[in-house]
Amino acid sequence: MKARPFLAAVLAAAVTLLSLGAVGWWSLWQFSPLGLQSQALQLPLAARFVPRTAPLSLHWLLAPDQPAAYARAVAAPRQRREAAAAADRLRDGAFAAAGLDYDSELAPWLGRESSFALLTPPEAKEPAGWVLALRSRDSEGARRFLQRFWQTRSLAGTDLQISSYRGMGLISGRGALLGKDPQPLATALINDDLVLIASGRGVLEQSLDVSQIDELNQAASAPLQQAVDRLGRGVALLTARPQAMEQWLGLPAPQDNEAPAAVELVAALAPSGRGLQVEALAQLKESLPALPPPSPALVQQLQVPAGSLALLSDPSALLALAAEDATPNPWSQLLGPVLRQALAQVPGSMPALVAGADHGPLLWAQSREGWLLGSAVNQPPLDDLRTALAAEGYSGAPLQSHGLTLEAWTRLESKPVKGNPDQLQAQLAGGRSVGHGWAWWGQGLAVLNQQEEGHHPPEARLEQLAALATPQAPYQWAMDGDTAQGLLEGWKPWRLVSALASTPLTPLVDGAALSLEPEAPAAKALRLKALLQLQG
Repeated sequence: MKARPFLAAVLAAAVTLLSLGAVGWWSLWQFSPLGLQSQALQLPLAARFVPRTAPLSLHWLLAPDQPAAYARAVAAPRQRREAAAAADRLRDGAFAAAGLDYDSELAPWLGRESSFALLTPPEAKEPAGWVLALRSRDSEGARRFLQRFWQTRSLAGTDLQISSYRGMGLISGRGALLGKDPQPLATALINDDLVLIASGRGVLEQSLDVSQIDELNQAASAPLQQAVDRLGRGVALLTARPQAMEQWLGLPAPQDNEAPAAVELVAALAPSGRGLQVEALAQLKESLPALPPPSPALVQQLQVPAGSLALLSDPSALLALAAEDATPNPWSQLLGPVLRQALAQVPGSMPALVAGADHGPLLWAQSREGWLLGSAVNQPPLDDLRTALAAEGYSGAPLQSHGLTLEAWTRLESKPVKGNPDQLQAQLAGGRSVGHGWAWWGQGLAVLNQQEEGHHPPEARLEQLAALATPQAPYQWAMDGDTAQGLLEGWKPWRLVSALASTPLTPLVDGAALSLEPEAPAAKALRLKALLQLQG
């Protein structure tokens, strides 16, 4: 009986120590740069001053020095200083693009929230102005900044106007931001800790107007708050409407006879290891048809060390062009142009013929030996494919290669050589073999033989797909550094970020992966998840 109080005391002490340890670990994690990976996403105070109809808004939800601290924490020891400097250059370049010098004007007082939005007046069709919101760490920092901001411009000859609007003090005039020509500017101080800088008094008044009407601003938008809750975590929040998606995000514009498929895009950015993770929700005009998930058995059978690996649930639906009197397929609107462009860059016509007739699942791998497609044995119908190839002059014939039985499609073409103008050469469209219950289509015999040998699974690509944690997504794509770099080089936002960083960022890319899936069955929302891997 005497042992019970002693054991109870020991148990109480152990629980206390574990609790203190958990609290200490939680505190260290929260204040560690690595805590940014799990930071909860939220709407900042500035969202009240951004109209719901704003074509584009970007909310930055961390202190300006945190990206450099995170880059230093995850980089290899020899690259920590360089990684931190690159993050600082990107920060400085972003504020310089807004006309502000970070070191001299912002560093002493800027806090964890910075927001930027393009504004379009109700009667206009194109963005006519912008507003920048900066959150101060204390009540005095914002006030001192505004005092120096206008004092400097007043000394340069700017005529200032001080007025009141909706009970708030406004200062406006024609001033020059850093490296800019004089232009209309207006500022307001909100609750002593939020600075609003706008491209003119009218734009600032519009921003103040929507802050007073919940039905007009982002902060009181139930759909936006629901999207933020579903995305869950992130250090930056972006919203975009159709008029900004093409101009600023580089997304393809709809055809002349089609309405925009996407109504609004809400995206969250979060650091992930040495890379970045992006999750986005696109609100659509129409519900997305349900699609079966890709077959894990097909992926597990791949034995080619692929630099690029894509999984498509129903490629034929993406490539099918709707009749004039038919309702366009939202999947085809969103992904059809991308798939057509990708197929156009592949040698030969067989990949496009297979994809255009295949109802899925379809696996598409690119390796040094060429392209390789994997499909169900009965997909696409072999007789239809033979007919299509025959129309292009290709004839099929059985062939044995390293013990592998396959069908190859070839045609003879004239290829004059010196001394023999009638030289003929056999051109190979591709080959087909069957193994482990799946059909494999290859650019040449080498890639089909490699698939049959079964010694080179694409482990790096499979790890990327596993990291996405979206096994049910009907469309998935993993790629190596070279493939990812080629895609990013032509993407508008990437070129803009590289310009802000004042240094080439493309060579730092080591790989990428992305997936697309409906947010819910028959939902009018598409979820995108992407991972960008960086070297170092």
